[in-house]
Amino acid sequence: MITFFSNFINEHQIPFCEAMYKRCNGEFRFVATEEFSQERIKLGFEDKSDRFPFVVRSYENEESFQKAMELGKNSDVVIIGSAPDVFIEERLKKNKLTFRYCERFFKRGKWRILDPRVLYWYYKLHFRYRKKNLHMLCASAYTAPDCRFISSYPKKTYKWGYFPPVSSYEHIENILDAKKKNSILWVARLIKLKHPEYPLEVARRLKEAGYNFQLTMIGVGPLQDKVNALIEKYALQENVRVVGAMSPEEVREYMRENEIFLFTSDKNEGWGAVLNESMNDGCAVVANRAIGSAPYLIKDGENGLTYKNDVNDLYEKVKLLMDNPDLRKKLEKNAYETLATTWNGDEGAKRLLQLIEDIQNGKQSRFESGPCSKDYK
Repeated sequence: MITFFSNFINEHQIPFCEAMYKRCNGEFRFVATEEFSQERIKLGFEDKSDRFPFVVRSYENEESFQKAMELGKNSDVVIIGSAPDVFIEERLKKNKLTFRYCERFFKRGKWRILDPRVLYWYYKLHFRYRKKNLHMLCASAYTAPDCRFISSYPKKTYKWGYFPPVSSYEHIENILDAKKKNSILWVARLIKLKHPEYPLEVARRLKEAGYNFQLTMIGVGPLQDKVNALIEKYALQENVRVVGAMSPEEVREYMRENEIFLFTSDKNEGWGAVLNESMNDGCAVVANRAIGSAPYLIKDGENGLTYKNDVNDLYEKVKLLMDNPDLRKKLEKNAYETLATTWNGDEGAKRLLQLIEDIQNGKQSRFESGPCSKDYK
């Protein structure tokens, strides 16, 4: 039995969980430890925990909680993300194979380790069992460096992430050819860490340089008034449209229609599953390299472009794509192939089972790149 503990099941975990249930012949469980958040429901997501035979809702009643405790103690392998350690305390003491599943630790800076309360928290969660059979699945390219910083999970950190639904297109070239020319898309909540001002600054410069383009921004949030004010200030009404909140399915349709995707979050973005989605739908992505998923998913110049956290660099990368349609098409096609062949739920499940086999046999990961490849020196 393999059991995955997290707060609740969501779109970014379902494809992986379904693949695990199938590949493990039903010997897989997902334990949800919290009710689905109202915030996510307001954003258009659904609580789908009652749709899958492998989901255990530990918060429902005492019987479900005790079943979750038994799974934590007796499963052959446990993966634990955003869930209380009470479910794995006994298995860690018995040295049973366990994976933590984390984004980067120090979003607000490594200096916080100087706070004794923070130091104790990291010791309790990530250091005291460092010599046990406890490994880290890194849901950010910056998780492994954070682990090394506190000397935890020595040579036991592996590339991982989130696996939203992946579409398979028999003729991807048809999708790419149908995209609107010189179209740019940005999708996020209108909040500070997402930096909605960046695509507008890029749009301002493109307009001043005489480019013909259309920027679509999907999202709502507290910076709505600021976004509207910048559009008016830069006289971008003919080039930019803000279309508000949409369902995940509607967002994916926009991704299929647009050529260039801008991902402008800062280092506070843990993983950023919108990168998986936009690459899957054949967008030429320009993403901040500080975003957790960017260094894992993007091979610069091959299937996307990254920029340093600077609007000047962002503009230069977008301008490069506007000036080079052949490069755009190359990045679009390779981005799709990356998701279709490597970074998807089924491949993640297959690789995790192989990694488990490698660890149990005292070997290093057999993978050189992609999910479950080693992320340590």
